[in-house]
Amino acid sequence: MTIGFVILGIYVVAVMNMHYRGQVRFPWARQFLTHTNYLAPYNLLMNLSSKLPNKPLLNVDELEDLKTLRDNWQVMRDEALQLSADGKIKAADGLNDVGFNSFFRTGWTRFYLKWYEDYLPSAVDQCPKTVEVLKKTPSIKAAMFASLPPGGELKQHRDPYAGSLRYHLGLVTPNSDDCYILVDGHRHSWRDGKDVLFDETYIHEAYNKSDQPRIILFADVHRPMRFKLVDKINHWVSDNIIRISATNNEETEKVGALNRSFETLYKFRTLSRKIKKWNKPFYIVLKYGLFIGLIYLLFF
Repeated sequence: MTIGFVILGIYVVAVMNMHYRGQVRFPWARQFLTHTNYLAPYNLLMNLSSKLPNKPLLNVDELEDLKTLRDNWQVMRDEALQLSADGKIKAADGLNDVGFNSFFRTGWTRFYLKWYEDYLPSAVDQCPKTVEVLKKTPSIKAAMFASLPPGGELKQHRDPYAGSLRYHLGLVTPNSDDCYILVDGHRHSWRDGKDVLFDETYIHEAYNKSDQPRIILFADVHRPMRFKLVDKINHWVSDNIIRISATNNEETEKVGALNRSFETLYKFRTLSRKIKKWNKPFYIVLKYGLFIGLIYLLFF
């Protein structure tokens, strides 16, 4: 029982840290059950051990190899334009992209290049120059081309894993302040050849209010750590756990275990929506009851 209370205490502190570290916050009713809570203790360790400051927007010059990406942005732009013209930057063909499934509803599309050490065969075949550039940037753990159409938007969200940082490099943008991202309320407008580095565990949202599409290089960058042991742990987690969320560009490519099970998980999500529509008070009681029951089973 005592050990359970200690573990629960650490978990509560970690969730509180995640909730209060930014200026933009979800209501507690949403924060209480968000999936980003699952990794809260691990993320607290990442925050405490981070070599870079814990703030929403970071200095891209802190990571020297990102300069290679900036220097080759036009090379990547040309391959991204060809992929876009061929219809290859697209939504998932099925329920096999759990991390970004909700984004597809508002027009966001992608073409994966690399996912936690593995380069996708379709990327090697169709954009070899971009792959060669990425191979020269060891801090990049995952990368894709991501497109947001005119009128597209991504609602407020935060990513669950603090072991990486998010990098955006403008390739084909409206070059307008009408196309932008807000990270904890801090605004960055995408521009061709310009980049931004931010902590994706802060609440962020994106909008394209222009009349032109936006294509960027979207990448996860390994968060540098002050302690070698923590850095090794983080490398192991990203290479052996986060990679199970891998998905594909083409049907012949391998899909990770998490995304293979997503279709089944989605059925439960659909059922929960039906229950919510049928009787919202019952849905709320059931939802919080299941969560409290899970906490009891895990910690007591």
